[in-house]
Amino acid sequence: MDSTTTHPSPHPAAVERPSPLTLPVVLGGVVLAAMSISGTAVALPSMGRDLDPSGSALNWVVAGYNLAFAAMTLVAGSAADRVGRRRVFILAALVFAAGFLATALSPAVLLTDVARIVSGAGCAGIMAAGGGILASSYHGAARNRAFALMGTMAGIGIAVGPTLSGVLITATGWRGSFAIFTVIGLLVALGATRARESRASGAGPIDWAGSVLFITALTLLMFTLLEAPALGWTHPVILVTGLAGLITLMSFGVVQRRGAAPVLAPSLVANRGFLGWSLATLTTSIGFLGVLVFLPTYLQAAGLSPAAAGAAMLLLTAPVLVMPLVAVTLVNKGISARLLIMVALALVVAGNLWLTALNADHAISAVAAPLVMIGVGMGASFGITDGQAMALVPADAVGMAAGFLNTLRGAAEALVIAAFSASLIGLLAARLGDPDRAAAVSAGRLTPGAQATADLDAFTWSWHLTQLGVALLCLMLSIAVAALIHRGAASSRHPA
Repeated sequence: MDSTTTHPSPHPAAVERPSPLTLPVVLGGVVLAAMSISGTAVALPSMGRDLDPSGSALNWVVAGYNLAFAAMTLVAGSAADRVGRRRVFILAALVFAAGFLATALSPAVLLTDVARIVSGAGCAGIMAAGGGILASSYHGAARNRAFALMGTMAGIGIAVGPTLSGVLITATGWRGSFAIFTVIGLLVALGATRARESRASGAGPIDWAGSVLFITALTLLMFTLLEAPALGWTHPVILVTGLAGLITLMSFGVVQRRGAAPVLAPSLVANRGFLGWSLATLTTSIGFLGVLVFLPTYLQAAGLSPAAAGAAMLLLTAPVLVMPLVAVTLVNKGISARLLIMVALALVVAGNLWLTALNADHAISAVAAPLVMIGVGMGASFGITDGQAMALVPADAVGMAAGFLNTLRGAAEALVIAAFSASLIGLLAARLGDPDRAAAVSAGRLTPGAQATADLDAFTWSWHLTQLGVALLCLMLSIAVAALIHRGAASSRHPA
């Protein structure tokens, strides 16, 4: 039997119905956070012309936000369990809005980078505390539906973020677009005041040592991976930050095992079922993000217009809007959640493997089916992973669990983009023998004239090998997911 139907809910029956505003407010925060993640890149050209940045400072408008989001989500979720999930959600929405306001008013790119880091920290609290609010407010089928809607809203935000940002920038300028997000963030904070407060019973003090170590470790490691493609893997800065990040991460593990109230309870990571569902989230993110970010560049290099390339990507993103509710409906009707997630993972693996046959002469026909497969797999995962994972943790740890899940997603976004880019540029440099030319080709800028064909052939070859690596990685992770979820289900049926 499936763990979905046999594992008892760790939450007692609700004694107080949640406010009618609880679900809309949390979903509003989620779609706002997702739109801000995917839409900011559209503003970069306008920001670059206005702020006149030097070096890679402008890139950190996006990278700094993603880094803060990934580093702060686990800490925010753990804090929400201790001091109150509604309280952290409201504070996070206010921090998010303050960061966007500071960005809109910023006179220099470095101040903009700092403001974006502040917004990323706020986004982390919205996602982590929002998941905790849903897990503590809804139970059974209602909770499954709530998390499916959360996945749908995240998908909508990711899909429409670039388009809406473009419209706002055209109408109001990039500063005006950030100001509008500020107002929406304040409205989300105001609406959250109507949600019911919840926190872990008998929770210990905030684990400051663990929080600082985790944030420091993830920041150092993500900085290393984000900057290594530009500086080189043997650059002293990269070696020092990478080693320091690993040492700090090991120190974090020691502190968590010895602490009385750790920010990441070892029992949570030791829960095989929860870890399996968390790993499923990581796997689908890896298989989805590289294609989402880098395929449009390849399609334009192959001769498609930006509009045509964007339209092609709807084959990937449209299923993400539909499948979360489809998947949770199937689960609520008795279909095995474990079966559904394995089908979703198989689609993601097969779609990425199929993209190794990408041909520049038939770009659209070559990508149509695999994009739909990956999108369906990602959407189904969005609909069921959070709800299934939350059903396996005690009520006192739902904020921590939500933080862990969203930390994996945030880290996956930054790391996949960095690793995918490094792989493409490295393979192109090996094929073309010119690192500068390789960087230009990876950005879709082919050498004019006869060399353009050679550039495109090298791009196709590099894409094939990179996609093969992604597909194999997703396959190995999927096998691990199957083993963990199966063992977790067996443990729930036969407790020690």
